[in-house]
Amino acid sequence: MTFNTTDLCDEHGDQARVVALPLIDFGARARCAGPAVTVKCFEDNSRIKALSRQPGEGRVLVVDGGGSHRCALLGDVIAEDLLNNGWAGVIINGCIRDKAALAGLDIAIKALGTSPRKSVKRDEGQVGLAVDIGGQPIADGDRIYADEDGVIVLDTPADQ
Repeated sequence: MTFNTTDLCDEHGDQARVVALPLIDFGARARCAGPAVTVKCFEDNSRIKALSRQPGEGRVLVVDGGGSHRCALLGDVIAEDLLNNGWAGVIINGCIRDKAALAGLDIAIKALGTSPRKSVKRDEGQVGLAVDIGGQPIADGDRIYADEDGVIVLDTPADQ
């Protein structure tokens, strides 16, 4: 990938919305870019698991997990599904698990931290809602750019 979030911020000014969260890189890649697919869930990764099995088509899964550190919303099985199905990356306002395994997967994974506890499975959560992550509204389809310096959001192009 040939972009830098710093250059995109300079180019787009205030239109480049910076996600102000202390996100940590867990995948083998630090960079990803693509249209957002938003998920709002709290301590239940049912929707994430279902989406991971669908074609990603270069999109970025953006998960508002409410910032919970009590359980993980993503582990090695779901991350492998995301990679194998063509997702560009995943950004989680919450935690992951299987940190050592994720480090070997060629996908960008950014999250708040780790938790060894798996999430519940109650088939809860919503896909496609506008979410707020790190003080920034993110709508389904907004363009996500993530690298070593952070995550920025640009509005969905008007022609889409």
